Amino acid sequence: MGEFKVHRVRFFNYVPSGIRCVAYNNQSNRLAVSRTDGTVEIYNLSANYFQEKFFPGHESRATEALCWAEGQRLFSAGLNGEIMEYDLQALNIKYAMDAFGGPIWSMAASPSGSQLLVGCEDGSVKLFQITPDKIQFERNFDRQKSRILSLSWHPSGTHIAAGSIDYISVFDVKSGSAVHKMIVDRQYMGVSKRKCIVWGVAFLSDGTIISVDSAGKVQFWDSATGTLVKSHLIANADVQSIAVADQEDSFVVGTAEGTVFHFQLVPVTSNSSEKQWVRTKPFQHHTHDVRTVAHSPTALISGGTDTHLVFRPLMEKVEVKNYDAALRKITFPHRCLISCSKKRQLLLFQFAHHLELWRLGSTVATGKNGDTLPLSKNADHLLHLKTKILFSEDSTKLFVASNQGALHIVQLSGGSFKHLHAFQPQSGTVEAMCLLAVSPDGNWLAASGTSAGVHVYNVKQLKLHCTVPAYNFPVTAMAIAPNTNNLVIAHSDQQVFEYSIPDKQYTDWSRTVQKQGFHHLWLQRDTPITHISFHPKRPMHILLHDAYMFCIIDKSLPLPNDKTLLYNPFPPTNESDVIRRRTAHAFKISKIYKPLLFMDLLDERTLVAVERPLDDIIAQLPPPIKKKKFGT
Repeated sequence: MGEFKVHRVRFFNYVPSGIRCVAYNNQSNRLAVSRTDGTVEIYNLSANYFQEKFFPGHESRATEALCWAEGQRLFSAGLNGEIMEYDLQALNIKYAMDAFGGPIWSMAASPSGSQLLVGCEDGSVKLFQITPDKIQFERNFDRQKSRILSLSWHPSGTHIAAGSIDYISVFDVKSGSAVHKMIVDRQYMGVSKRKCIVWGVAFLSDGTIISVDSAGKVQFWDSATGTLVKSHLIANADVQSIAVADQEDSFVVGTAEGTVFHFQLVPVTSNSSEKQWVRTKPFQHHTHDVRTVAHSPTALISGGTDTHLVFRPLMEKVEVKNYDAALRKITFPHRCLISCSKKRQLLLFQFAHHLELWRLGSTVATGKNGDTLPLSKNADHLLHLKTKILFSEDSTKLFVASNQGALHIVQLSGGSFKHLHAFQPQSGTVEAMCLLAVSPDGNWLAASGTSAGVHVYNVKQLKLHCTVPAYNFPVTAMAIAPNTNNLVIAHSDQQVFEYSIPDKQYTDWSRTVQKQGFHHLWLQRDTPITHISFHPKRPMHILLHDAYMFCIIDKSLPLPNDKTLLYNPFPPTNESDVIRRRTAHAFKISKIYKPLLFMDLLDERTLVAVERPLDDIIAQLPPPIKKKKFGT
């Protein structure tokens, strides 16, 4: 790999926002996630759980509910009282509509996907019809005395359950009238609480309503008679969320103690046809409140205050050992948040609502390999800018991707700017471009959307040059190499391609890789490559990284096969040079720096690595609920 002087940067004070709600779409196998700052993310679970789409949040938006309707339409609602629909192609908010009920606490789409319910602060439940272009208010249900905190449709679409403070209501959808009101027990550990908040409800096909509440209980109700059937006390704090499997044979709940509980419907005895709900598995993958849960066919999904999105596989549902069989915890965005000016040794950090510009520190000290050198000059915080910005290598051109698929070139000179050209989207596409890469000579611009492939434009001639052959998995990172103008593309399934822009075809090296295949351990990595760069003096080297490893691919060396050690290619140093060369392969991997948000070469001998230790993030979160330990 060679020796480098490394700037180890830990002053990027990035803290992900907590997760407020998740919504799973079984038709597309996608998960929508909303965070406390209003940000909404879309994960494609079929593409190695890649975060393929992203909607920036806003300080005035606090999302409390998220749901899919009509297959691929996504809605959210929150404390500003508005219902919003997202344009999943243009990656913007299609429209926002005031529900006129005050803050919205809950939302649910009908089983057919054609209607939308919202529960409001003023006690109203409002029904909206989903039209092809918008939503249209239909009517109010009987108003209740307190805010509607949770909603669930009966699978037939004829009734709904609504959770409030101290009670659960059952409504007839046709008439809008409340047919039952079930009072929730305020008792908690033998003591009567002031109020009991019903945080979640689930309406099953057989008429059972499952509720979770602030008294730490999971309760089962008969909706036909309005009576309590069974109660489970599972936590010493709030049970805040619930999600049921489509087959209604299991459900998952999340608590304020950070625990996720799994319930399954099992036979009472081995030979019995009668079944009962049993709490089977508790999981502790969170340090703070589990605010939201979802249930996919193969996994339990949870998120909350600690910012982690956790996928816990249901091993009995996973047929083959693949990505679905591994526990995964997603903490950081699947995109690069950092840019680097190599000549001036500047770093630009992207936060949710602002940018920060820093100059790296320096040292005059020397030392041996592995030493930490003291700084003779500290890093400088140069700029705090409340706005969002790709520039060409010489900073004379700004490239901007619009949410309608167009690419704009802006000339920058003498403090002024001039719009030079707009590349229009290909016929029939309006998809927003998510990734841009410009060649070091400024002649080529590559653009990628979430599904439309990669288009390469000739900046000098102002025309489309070529389109890279389509691939089934989204692009996670790409870059254009100096001199050769080879475009290196990484995908969410961990495949890496090299495409010659001048020749409009894959390079010989890339064809060799696809013929032999990558090492199985490389393909089993569960975090995407987020940045690619190149060595200025070694054209055969490709530098890339994900959150937990940094890799230099030396194209002059043979690829490792599955019998080779991927992460330790060199034998002990006391072996002969002949043996060392014989066992060396193309992949040189370092796991010293993690979590790694950015790594690049400043010059041929100097690297910059930006890390964000998880302990630093946890230290800035509110304190978790302290559990009472046995015997204390």
